[in-house]
Amino acid sequence: MKILSALLLAGTLAACAPETVPAEVTSYTLPGSAVYPEGVAYRAGSQNFYVGSTTDGTIFKGTLGKKDTEVLLPPVAERPTAIGMKVDEAGRLYVAGGGSGKIFVYDTGSKALIKAFDTPAVPAGGTFINDVALTAEGAYFTDSSRPVLFRVARTASGVGELTPWLDFTGTALKYQAGFNLNGIAATADGKYLIVVQSNTGKLFRITVADKTVAEINLGGGTVMSGDGILLNGQTLYVVRNSAALIVPVTLLADYGSGTLGTAFSDASLRYPTTIAQNGSRLLVVNSQFDKRGPGLTPELPFTVSSVALPK
Repeated sequence: MKILSALLLAGTLAACAPETVPAEVTSYTLPGSAVYPEGVAYRAGSQNFYVGSTTDGTIFKGTLGKKDTEVLLPPVAERPTAIGMKVDEAGRLYVAGGGSGKIFVYDTGSKALIKAFDTPAVPAGGTFINDVALTAEGAYFTDSSRPVLFRVARTASGVGELTPWLDFTGTALKYQAGFNLNGIAATADGKYLIVVQSNTGKLFRITVADKTVAEINLGGGTVMSGDGILLNGQTLYVVRNSAALIVPVTLLADYGSGTLGTAFSDASLRYPTTIAQNGSRLLVVNSQFDKRGPGLTPELPFTVSSVALPK
């Protein structure tokens, strides 16, 4: 376990190290006319990132500095959609299966399916497995429809089993009508998980050791329509999808409270959902969910923006 923890820490440090990306590549293109992408995962220390289609579950592979992405995993019936995702230091890609209630783990090198999981059957309220965060011990998945945090165990030998790790019933995190938990991030030491509740704009801290849940005090502020989140040290970046904004939140040492910073955006953003960090730049997924539906036309091609972090 100590070896795995060391590897995870090394990957975290590598993610924060400066990497060279040609200045002219500020937007990566995804093939297809109905991609409506949602999740993105950057493999620390590499030149590769991964993006998923919500329409048919296609998973794309991008290379930093190369404008066009390619199909890594074509659509299959068992994976009808791909939502949030993370990739670990061994190249294992963890994928949230949205309304299918499924979770997938792939080997990005061989493209093989390592494991697939069905979360427990649910009542009429449904399920939406949304996003994932990695620690040395597990991959934690949010569900936007039911108050459960799922965990896929991570061991020295690979991928373990799925458990409904935390039931939020009776905690400080109250599920309400609409889209609830969305993005999730883990602290570098794996001690805490941070989650955003989209329909209330609240942030919560989960202590992994005892599963206690506490609202993060933002001094009365909120991050409404918060989607994907990214934690870099004590700064949490929250994507507000419908507002096309990225909000930095400076958190105190115990992650129990924080201060909202100045939100920023970019002209290339098109209903952004989530982000991954590569050195001093962010990979921002442009979902165009607001251009999805009868009578609506998305702007082609679908893209992932490369946006510089404000200094």
